[in-house]
Amino acid sequence: MADSFSLSWSALLAAVADLADGDFGRPSGCAGWLVRDLVCHLVIDAQDILITLATPAGTAPTRDAATYWTVTHTPPTGEDPLDALTVRLAAAYQDPALLRFHLDDVGSAAGRAARLADPAARVGTQGEVLTAGDYLSAYVLEWTLHHLDLTAHLPDAPPPPPETLAEARALLERITGEPFPAALSDTDALLLGTGRRAPTPAERTALGALAARLPFVIG
Repeated sequence: MADSFSLSWSALLAAVADLADGDFGRPSGCAGWLVRDLVCHLVIDAQDILITLATPAGTAPTRDAATYWTVTHTPPTGEDPLDALTVRLAAAYQDPALLRFHLDDVGSAAGRAARLADPAARVGTQGEVLTAGDYLSAYVLEWTLHHLDLTAHLPDAPPPPPETLAEARALLERITGEPFPAALSDTDALLLGTGRRAPTPAERTALGALAARLPFVIG
């Protein structure tokens, strides 16, 4: 729960903090987004964490860590209004140091709020109710996937922690109701499962019938 959230989030924040200014203009693993666009998206995500943890709910949970996410099989086109806004907002920062500082500022606050949250407390977001523990667990998948996105074209950047890769894979399998072949590493299962890269012929054979159902687009 909060421990896994903190581990995945701290690792992602540290990876962003270590980026060189020139890295912000490189492509990310999110189609159509530069690294700076992804980092701006993380700022928005951190704000959402703070808002949700400060929004108590008095009714029974309607979602858990797996059912929090919706699944489609259509990759984003970048035409979604929020996606377009994120790109414009990221460009407005101009100096990467400002974007780096903003994520550290808001992101550190989100991390502290997560550590202080009662896992059993109920919180509201997007018209649904979850326990804080389930809400934070759901975000382990978000942070791990975006860590992979951040480092997709930065071979020297540190990868996500092995523990959170394993937890993110397990959650993706719960969300989709499909176990990925044990022969696939956690990283490959996440990249292939969410359509971040296409399977090789050998991987397609290993995936069997599951290959025809890819990708699982999590949103």
